[in-house]
Amino acid sequence: MTFRYGVDQLNLDTVNGIADGSIKAELCQQAIDKINKSRQNVDVMAASDKAVYGINTGFGPLCDTQISPEETHLLQKNLLITHAVGVGEPIAKAISKLMLITKVHALSQGFSGIRLEVVERMLAFLELDLIPVVPEQGSVGASGDLAPLSHLFLPLIGEGEFWQDGKPVPAAHLLEANGLAPLELHAKEGLALINGTQFILSHGITALTKMRYLLDLADLAGAMSIEGMQGSGSPFREELHATRPFEGNIEVAKRMRMFFNGSQNMAAHTDCDRVQDPYSLRCIPQVHGASRNAFNHLKELVEIEMNSVTDNPIVISAEEAISGGSFHGQPLAMVLDYASIAAAELGNISDRRCYLMLEGLHGLPRLLTTSGGLNSGMMIPQYATAALVTENKSLCFPPSADSVPTSMGQEDHVSMGSISGRKLNQILGNLEKIFAIELMYAAQAIEFRRPNKCSDIIEENFAIIRDKVAKLEEDRLLKPDIDAMIELVKAQAFSVN
Repeated sequence: MTFRYGVDQLNLDTVNGIADGSIKAELCQQAIDKINKSRQNVDVMAASDKAVYGINTGFGPLCDTQISPEETHLLQKNLLITHAVGVGEPIAKAISKLMLITKVHALSQGFSGIRLEVVERMLAFLELDLIPVVPEQGSVGASGDLAPLSHLFLPLIGEGEFWQDGKPVPAAHLLEANGLAPLELHAKEGLALINGTQFILSHGITALTKMRYLLDLADLAGAMSIEGMQGSGSPFREELHATRPFEGNIEVAKRMRMFFNGSQNMAAHTDCDRVQDPYSLRCIPQVHGASRNAFNHLKELVEIEMNSVTDNPIVISAEEAISGGSFHGQPLAMVLDYASIAAAELGNISDRRCYLMLEGLHGLPRLLTTSGGLNSGMMIPQYATAALVTENKSLCFPPSADSVPTSMGQEDHVSMGSISGRKLNQILGNLEKIFAIELMYAAQAIEFRRPNKCSDIIEENFAIIRDKVAKLEEDRLLKPDIDAMIELVKAQAFSVN
């Protein structure tokens, strides 16, 4: 399969395939023709006496200042240099790479007026694994991700840094080593490069990729906890969920039935005094399902954004360039905040299941140890999940609900979507740790249901855990066990389908 920039439609799997090299991507003649035609239109406007924003004028509050053709090159260079004011640690190299890929696709649609030479240089960066270093802070998510995109494209003009062997190195050195001379930017090009939502978008892509697995893992962790608690399978029956048919609820209930299929342990549920299980067991379809609904919404909007043109102005013809607000990050910012709540809730309910397994109810020993008193058993890891869920709650404040005016009031409402994207990924990182502890607890609880066997898929995952973490008989240092569980989660080692 070969993906054609500017022509074909990106989706989550395709963009990740391009990033990891499993899908080839190229500029086809159709895209080249669109790029060249758009550039010709810009050249006509740049030579005109008529003021056209971003093509022969200044930017932001200087939009009413016309620039002569002789000053155009310096204007575009100055734009990149003055906007590259990001601070903080660099984002992951993989996210910078996604920014490059999605920017190439946007520019190749023929509405940005950029020269083919510039797009081809960006593709050369991808081919040579010359991925720019981009600071994580400094974007307000309107006028595009100005600071991050400026850093992303500084190497085009010989400035900035690339990643090499995990460290930032001056871009000029690697350009020279690869026989690449810095480019001189022409009219509109600097603006086309730094206007856009690719920083927000690439954080959204990264979050979706991780969250898709964690949603499945949440169901597995919940199922293993129910096996350990020897809970009821009735709350997952198809007839029940047909009466309230939210898509996420139905999917989770179906998955729970799959996890319990053939379980001897679930069939042994005979505790007549337990009429109902607590909500953290019984309401898994409703809670996990709501988070799935949020994921689906985020995925829908991110995939629209992947295939959109988000710079400004949009070049329609040699006579018309429309200056609007396609760079504004609000469409993604709000749904990223929604997904943050959804991810945090998966952690909240997981922590409650951890707590349940420690209470000594329904045949389980207190603290999941038969020698309590002298031994603390598994009491303390739940402190870590409690801390993590509270940290996640603190990260759920929606940056999209805030706005600080910039650019002397010209940019008076901004999305803060860059912060929304970064915070969602922080929450997901914490969620990995929470699930690691719940899965460790669930495996310990299942030990006390032997000789009952669980379903084949639960037994398979139990074996994956036991290959790294032994049953707790007497107190031992649990930090190595928790670290091993976190590595299993990060490596997506569990069978979740």
